[in-house]
Amino acid sequence: MARFHCPLPLSVGLVLDLPATAARHVQVLRMQPGHTLTLFNGEGGEYLAEVEHMGRSDVRVLVREHIVQEREATQRVHLAVGMPANERMDWLVEKATELGVHRITPLMTERSVVRLSGERAEKKQAHWQAVAASACEQCGRNREPVIDMPERLDTWLARQTVDASHKDGRVHAVLSLHASTQPLNALMPREQAAHAVDGVTGDWVLLNGPEGGLSDAEDAAARVKGFAPVSLGARVLRAETAALAALAMLTLA
Repeated sequence: MARFHCPLPLSVGLVLDLPATAARHVQVLRMQPGHTLTLFNGEGGEYLAEVEHMGRSDVRVLVREHIVQEREATQRVHLAVGMPANERMDWLVEKATELGVHRITPLMTERSVVRLSGERAEKKQAHWQAVAASACEQCGRNREPVIDMPERLDTWLARQTVDASHKDGRVHAVLSLHASTQPLNALMPREQAAHAVDGVTGDWVLLNGPEGGLSDAEDAAARVKGFAPVSLGARVLRAETAALAALAMLTLA
């Protein structure tokens, strides 16, 4: 069944005009009055709706049923990543959303090619949030990950509160190219399910650099802050590949 992101208040019995983007998709699919579709607004669950009217510029639907259904990962992962260049950030946001990422913070580091600020940063953030919403339509998630405004790594790192003992249930890790690392899966708690809260069995903040990785100074700053240095094995992966491989290891385990 076709699924559409509808960032509006939804309730059973409501008749509403779909937002322009969703309406265009319905028209492209050549849906007709009486056809059923699924709507979600990111506030929990999904809604079955029926097309009531198909116009040239508008589509009206009747919300018929609310289904309490979530498809979130049991590991809640906040991915803080040095922005890759070109269209790779779009691809990273899309695939990370499919893999179940909870939050993405785009970072500008010493080796970052992409530098964003002001209106350009706002437009990019809005674009990436739309990419995430579209990925949710495809993969079945009913809650979008949060895509933060891009910011400098040092500014973001200064705000982080790290408990190296993990007593707060949150694990902070940095994907590092240095020798003194441990495998990422070595940090995964052994008895997470017994401490699950709202279905979440693990809470991670995962830092990854851009092309070329973090500089020595940035890597050291993350370690001093309390981030555990981890690796994914002997091979050196592209920045976006490493981020997604680590995310898959956590969310698909």
